[in-house]
Amino acid sequence: MNMNRRDFSAALVSTGALATSLLASPPATAQAAVEGKDFTRVDPPQPSRDPGKVEVLEFFSYACPHCSAFEPSLEGWARQLPADVVLRRVPVSFLMNAENFMRTYYALESTGSVDALQMKIFRAIHVDRLRLEKPEDIAEFVGKNGGDAARFMAAFKSFSVATSVTRAKKLMADYRIESVPTIVVSGRFVTSPAQAGGGPQALAVADQLIQRARKG
Repeated sequence: MNMNRRDFSAALVSTGALATSLLASPPATAQAAVEGKDFTRVDPPQPSRDPGKVEVLEFFSYACPHCSAFEPSLEGWARQLPADVVLRRVPVSFLMNAENFMRTYYALESTGSVDALQMKIFRAIHVDRLRLEKPEDIAEFVGKNGGDAARFMAAFKSFSVATSVTRAKKLMADYRIESVPTIVVSGRFVTSPAQAGGGPQALAVADQLIQRARKG
C-alpha cells in the first residue's frame, strides 16, 4: 500500500489494519518480477549519487502510516544488503508537517542517529500518537530516546540539512513521486508495497531489480 497527497486523512483511520496487511503476507520470492505489474521503469533513467554502487532510494514520510508499517521490514532487509548496494532514504515534501519531518530525517542522518531513532519516531507518531509537530517537540523526543537534543537542533537548523531538503525535493520531481513508500533501484526501476502486493513482496522485487541493475 502507498499513501499519496490525497488519501492521508482517510488512511489514518485504519493504521492498525495497514500494519497487519503490510507485514503479514510472505514475499513471493519464487516468481520473477513482472514489468508493468510489480515494477515500472523510470523514463528517463536518473543518475545515482554513487555510480560505483547499486543505489536504492526509499521515498517516505514520518506522517505516513504505510511507511511506518513498512519500516521494520525495510530495516531488516537493509541490514543484509551486500557491499555493492546502498540504501538512501528520501523524505518527501507532502503529507502532514512535511518540512519539519524532512529536516528531522536529515538532522538524524547528519548526527548518525537514523538507526537508533528512525523506528522510534514512527512508533511515537503512529502508535503512541505523540504530536511531534514543532522542532522543539522533536528535539525533546530525541533527547528522551538516547539522542543529543542540542546537537539534533543545531543540525536541524543547519545549512547542510537545508541543502539536503532541497536535494530531496529535486529527487521527488525527477522521479515524479506522488505516493509513499516508493522504492527506486539504480535510478531505473520503481516498485512499492502497493504495486508488488505488500512490503515483503516489494523488497523481494527490489532484490530482483538489484540483480538487473548489476547486469547493466
